[in-house]
This record gives sequence, C-alpha cells and structure tokens, in this order.
Amino acid sequence: MKKSVVILFAFIFMQFQAQQGAYYQQFAKYKMDIDVNAENFTYNGTQTLEYSNNSPDDLKVVYFHLYWNAFKPNSMMDQRVAGQGKNGDSRLQKNGISRLAAIPKNEEGSQNIHWIKQNGKNLKFEIQETIMKVYLAEPVKPHSKTNFTLEWDAVIPQQIRRSGRNNREGVDMTMTQWYPKIAEYDYDGWATFDYVGREFHAPFADFDVTIKINKDYVVGAGGTLLNPSEVKGYESSAKIKADKNKATWKWSAKNMLDFAWAADREYSVESFEVPQGPKVFFVYQKNDKTKAWGEAKPYVTKYFQIMNSRFGKYAYPSYAFIQGGDGGMEYGMCTMILGEAESVEELMGLMVHEGSHSWYQQMLATNESMRPWMDEGFTSYAESIVMHELFPPKDNRPNPFVEKIDAYRNFIKRGIEEPAVWLGDHHDNGTAYSYASYVKGELYLVQLGYIVGEENLAKIMQEYFKEWSLKHPTDRDFLHIAQQISGMDLKWFQHYWINTTKTIDYGIKDVKYDDKSTTITLVNNSQVPMPIDFSVITSDNKVIQYYIPLNMTRTWKTKDAYGDFTTLKYWPWTQKEYTLTVPYTKSQLKVLGIDFSQRMADVNPADNFVEVK
Repeated sequence: MKKSVVILFAFIFMQFQAQQGAYYQQFAKYKMDIDVNAENFTYNGTQTLEYSNNSPDDLKVVYFHLYWNAFKPNSMMDQRVAGQGKNGDSRLQKNGISRLAAIPKNEEGSQNIHWIKQNGKNLKFEIQETIMKVYLAEPVKPHSKTNFTLEWDAVIPQQIRRSGRNNREGVDMTMTQWYPKIAEYDYDGWATFDYVGREFHAPFADFDVTIKINKDYVVGAGGTLLNPSEVKGYESSAKIKADKNKATWKWSAKNMLDFAWAADREYSVESFEVPQGPKVFFVYQKNDKTKAWGEAKPYVTKYFQIMNSRFGKYAYPSYAFIQGGDGGMEYGMCTMILGEAESVEELMGLMVHEGSHSWYQQMLATNESMRPWMDEGFTSYAESIVMHELFPPKDNRPNPFVEKIDAYRNFIKRGIEEPAVWLGDHHDNGTAYSYASYVKGELYLVQLGYIVGEENLAKIMQEYFKEWSLKHPTDRDFLHIAQQISGMDLKWFQHYWINTTKTIDYGIKDVKYDDKSTTITLVNNSQVPMPIDFSVITSDNKVIQYYIPLNMTRTWKTKDAYGDFTTLKYWPWTQKEYTLTVPYTKSQLKVLGIDFSQRMADVNPADNFVEVK
C-alpha cells in the first residue's frame, strides 16, 4: 500500500475517532392533538414525532416516559413512599401512609397506548411501569431521522404530586408530563429512570399542540398561543370558535424540554412586557387569597432584568406563572405554583425559584435525575441573590447566603447527611435529599466564590451559560470552565463537596502577643481543606486582610469583591496547623478572625474569631 494512502486512512480514522467523542444532542418534533373530556377527567390523544438521532450509534430500541402510570396503588412511587415512611416526601403521605395507596380506581393515573408505528410500520412495545420500551422495525442510523406515530388515551390522576385533577386550591387540571415523552439518549445511554416522585430529563424538542376542551375553560401553557382571538381569557373581544361545546386551543413552542399546561374555568389571564423580554403571563384564580399576584408584577419585571444581566439572556419569547400543582414545579416557558400567599415576598420567593429553573433546568438542561444539585442548587443560588436584591434584609448580613449556611450547619448536627452525588430518586431520606440537592448545590457555588474570588465566579457563571445554553452540560463541563477562568485546580473541591459528606472546620488554636507583633496558630479540625481568608480589625477600626492559599489549587486568587488582601505562604492540605505573624501588638488589635465575609461553610464557626481584650 502506498504511503499516501496509509496517511489518508490514518487521517480518516482519527477524524472518525474525533467525531465519536464529540458532543451531540438528540432532537424531537412533536405534533399532538388532544381531545379532553373535562367531566370525566380523561382525554384522547394522537402524536406524530419526528426524532433526530444525532449520535454516532445505531438505535435499535427507543424508550418513552409514561409518567402518569405512577399515580396508582402499588406503583413504584407508592412502594417507594411506603418504604421510606416518615423519612420520605410529606406531600406524598398522610399520617405517614402513602396517599397513592388510597387513590380510587376511577382516579388512577394512566396512559394507555393503543398502538405505535415507525414510518407507518406497527411496532412491538412493552410497558415497564412508567417506561415504555419500543422495539424498532428498522434501526435509526447515526445522523438520520425517523417518524413515530401513536395513539393513546389517558386518565388524569388524582392530584398527588405535580400533575392531576383538582389541586388543593381548586384548579381543575394540572397537565404536566402528560404525554408519551421520548427519553433522552446521550453518551451515558438512555435516561430511563423510573418516576418515583422527583426530577425529569428529556431531549430538546419543538411542540405543535392542539387541545380541544369545554369552551368554558381557560388554558394556561408554556408556549405561544396561536389563536388568542378564538378562545376564552386572552383577548377582551375574543370570538370563541366552538365545535359544539368545545373550543380549540393551538399552541406552539420551540426548542424546549417539555410542554405543560393547565385548565380551569375560573382562571384570569394577565400579561405584561419585561423590557428586552420576555412577555410574562399570570394565569390564576383572582380572589382575596391571590391578591399578592397583583403586587408582584414590578418585582417579576426586575427579577427577569437581574437574571438576564447576571446569568445570561432568557431565550424564549414568553414565560407563564400558572396557578396549579402542589407547590412549585418548573417546565418549559412556565411554572405551576400554588397561588395563595400571605405576602408578595412569599409569592415572589416561589416565583423567583421556579422561574430561575428556566436557566438551570431548561436552558442549561442537565440531567436532573443524575445531578439534581446542579439544577436545584444553582437555581437556589440565583434565588438567594435575586431575593436579596428585591427584598433587602433589615439586618447587616455580609452576604445573601448567611441563612443557608446556618441551616446547613444545623442540619449537619442531625447526622443524616447523604452525598450530593447520589441519584435524585435514590436518596433514602427526603430531608437529606433536599439538603444534598438544594443547599449543598447552592453552597457549592458559594464556596467556589470564596475559593476563586467573586469576580471570577461571575465570569464562570456567564461563560457556562454562553457555552452550554440550550445544551446538556454535566458537572465536568462546568468544572472545566471554572478551572479555565480561575486558572486553579478545583477537582479536589468538587470531590469533597459533592462526592462525600466530609465537612469544613477551621479554628484559631492559639494567639501569642509580643512587643512588635502577634503570632496566630490556625488549625484544620475536620477533613475538607480550604484556602483561608484571615483578617484583623485594628484598634482604630481598620480591616486588614490576609489570604492563605491552599497548595492544591496551584494558582492563587488575586482579588475578591470583599476587599484587598496580602497573600501569605500556602497551607499544604496534609498539614493540620498553620502559623502566621501580623505586625500588630495586642494594644493595636480588636478582633482576629477567619472568613469575615462568612461565606465559608465552616460547621463550627465559634472558634473562628478572637476578641482581643
């Protein structure tokens, strides 16, 4: 064989290998027609699905989620709730007993698949609880498309968790995860986690949805309403076009993970524009218990402006806050939330958290079932920042995260912590899941800001959004960006904080004063090493700051939003104690302390400060 041919084959092989390892994401296009029987809480549906296989793999089977199959006695969700007892989700229990066990037969959730075809050919399928496995007539080749058609009927379940009929505030239908939904396929394979109550995952998709429902209903949805003049609630002069007693609602949504909607006869619809977008819809029952919604509009406007500026521009044309569900749950271009609130601040706390999922669940579409801390935690971080700005606290707290750090410290004392790396549905204790995902996920970013500096963290969050918006990033992708921007090695930090339940506990062990200076001995009392911000307050009330790098970062931070500092010799992570000397005598000092900014999640801060007397 000629040398030139060998070189050509080698080049082709290397290109092939590069393509095999390259990032890809699947895509789907749904066209669905739904006919709702509102009196019986059922519907019939047909679906056409164009599926794009952008992976390098032949797909011989596909999987669909049938989430509503969970809402019945002896389902996997029921078994999980019963098995966890009082350690589980209180919303799924009554007096410590699973609420699903008592669902009447006529209110059980179900999605009954009549048939499914691929390019017109009937397919064999099997239902495995909330997962449908479909055997293909022909493999879906790499970088090709195929078409599925299917027909099904469904019973809208008793409202237990997120979806269902007649929620506790009287909303008739919360229609979330309501259709046969194709599973995500990526480098890790098919994301076919059984639904037992927690999170979701899906490929990005376009949606074309037509809903026929009793003409007295108003529908709120995450999408663009294509015929507002023909339905109730969206235009004052609407001429409702009804087929006998039903109106037809036509919705469109592009490049989203899901399509969710809700329907009620008592809904009011209000809308307003946020400068530079999006258009916001409030869909709720307007009464004395929901009056906070009327006060919320300027706060919601400011909320979107803060998020757009700080974390990246919201990608979609609109966003709907819809009263429904059992608390708050995010979906594409909308959230379902309980509408009754004692104050506008209480309502905004829910709106801000659920709305921020548009960044860290929809646009940055991590696999929530595998890494809930990246979604819930990053969302909670944004929530703390925004709520701190919308409703400035009356006390003089040094940062927006003080309460979360205190809550984490108190939780640690209970001895039930579970690592954040665990799969979302596989935490044994509901409270431990919440702290692992929401609190430790949020404090992951707070600790990162402490380590790399707040300006670097802000750049990291912006670059993360810029590079991975409308994709499916992992924690490795985020860490890669954090290390690039900071120049630091941060793998050690992620390992300790996410993969273990080890804690941070530094303290001041000893202070010795002499005629010209003061020598302080610091000690690491626990297992997680950290760089240390150490400060002194002088007798004339000046704050002098020192920075003790941790050798594992290899590169040191050069600035931080909490003030200038003097960099000292690094502290090796294997060394339990560290001694530093400051050029101040006892009479010149008021206070010595670790982490005046109170960002470090030290579980025992009592020994972090010494008042000089």
